[in-house]
Amino acid sequence: MCTLVQKYNIPGPRYTSYPTVPYWNMDTFSGTKWKSTVRQSFIESNGPEGISLYIHIPFCESLCTFCGCHKRITKRHGVELPYIDTVLREWKLYIDLFPEKPTIKELHLGGGTPTFFSPEHLEMLIEGIFKYANRAENYEFSFEGHPNNTSKAHLQTLYDLGFRRVSFGIQDYNETVQKAIHRIQPFENVKRVTDWAREIGYSSVGHDIIFGLPHQNMAHVEQTILKTKELMPDRLAFYSYAHVPWLKGNGQRGYKDADLPTAEEKRNQYEKGKQLLSKVGYHEIGMDHFALPTDGLFRSMKAGGLYRNFMGYTASKTQLMIGLGASSISDSWYSFSQNVKSLEEYKHLVENDIIPIYRGHILTDEDQMIRKHILNLMCRFETSWHGETENSPYYKKVAERLGEMELDGLVECTPEKVRVTDEGRPFVRNICMAFDAHLHRKAPETRLFSMTI
Repeated sequence: MCTLVQKYNIPGPRYTSYPTVPYWNMDTFSGTKWKSTVRQSFIESNGPEGISLYIHIPFCESLCTFCGCHKRITKRHGVELPYIDTVLREWKLYIDLFPEKPTIKELHLGGGTPTFFSPEHLEMLIEGIFKYANRAENYEFSFEGHPNNTSKAHLQTLYDLGFRRVSFGIQDYNETVQKAIHRIQPFENVKRVTDWAREIGYSSVGHDIIFGLPHQNMAHVEQTILKTKELMPDRLAFYSYAHVPWLKGNGQRGYKDADLPTAEEKRNQYEKGKQLLSKVGYHEIGMDHFALPTDGLFRSMKAGGLYRNFMGYTASKTQLMIGLGASSISDSWYSFSQNVKSLEEYKHLVENDIIPIYRGHILTDEDQMIRKHILNLMCRFETSWHGETENSPYYKKVAERLGEMELDGLVECTPEKVRVTDEGRPFVRNICMAFDAHLHRKAPETRLFSMTI
């Protein structure tokens, strides 16, 4: 494994989209085209499956130095109401595009820190959204909570609004690691909010933990998994810290590269964590996710319905996903768009009745074909192209790129199918890269991606 780690630990995308953001083509994109694809997707999918909605709440009271999300650090809670007003005005701009009332199947509050907002203001936000929308029969609403500031009132208010899933950012329980990443939260805080969520009736409580953090060693990972075992969250995101200080600025420059575990140490941390999680009943779901057999994510995987988008793994697919808020990303299936990141510019555009996007991509037929294969690999660890001109130059190149991975035991290939082996699952990002036509046509001019291991 160490030899393979050394061989395949290279910069690579995480494939929450294809094409990945650095390869979005602004020459073929425009706000008019974006709105056209949103309307088309809505007409095709709102009735049969509904739509997904992601709302980005960027505010945090303090900076966590491991975080790569777009955020605004402030202790001024006077920002809440103006931001809610702007998000609801942006939502109305989309409502005006739709020929009928949208049916929301999935809704997720992300950040930043959604629980930065008061329960009363979160209620105002959600009620404002549903002034113009219906709930699907099998809807799933979820939010991210900070263990230090999530109150029982937050949990109860959102539960009363239909939320049944919550995820708490844990990262690591060791104090030295917590100090390095500026995220001090005692186990008692995590236990308290987890117990509250279960007492109120949430059907899925998730914890996010990270390996590869500064000053983190194997003992810290084991301690965190053992603490996690005491609470047995329904699902876990157990993922690699993405060290990209050249992209994220001063936050990730608060420690030295020498403070980080090596690639081999990171891989060992993951394998040990995976082994411990398996012992207590968790099953690996896709890449970097685990769930108990009773959780909807596990059931979806077993039924072949697992899906991946900008929100991560979800238990079901919607063709249209609208992102609201500064920096949010949307997916109409035929195109992607991202909102402006500056809160001031976001507010200015929305107040002038302009959907506040600043970049995007219209998917070509080739993009859609490759996207399907990457989604299959990420969600089902296999893909096939039977009847899709398997003798085309594209598939021949993919076969060539997979050849060495097959020799290394990472994949099993036939002329029209590839399956990721158990040994290959830690390298699924590398395997997806073999299908990435944009990446192979033009390598990034600067380092854009985190390491794959």
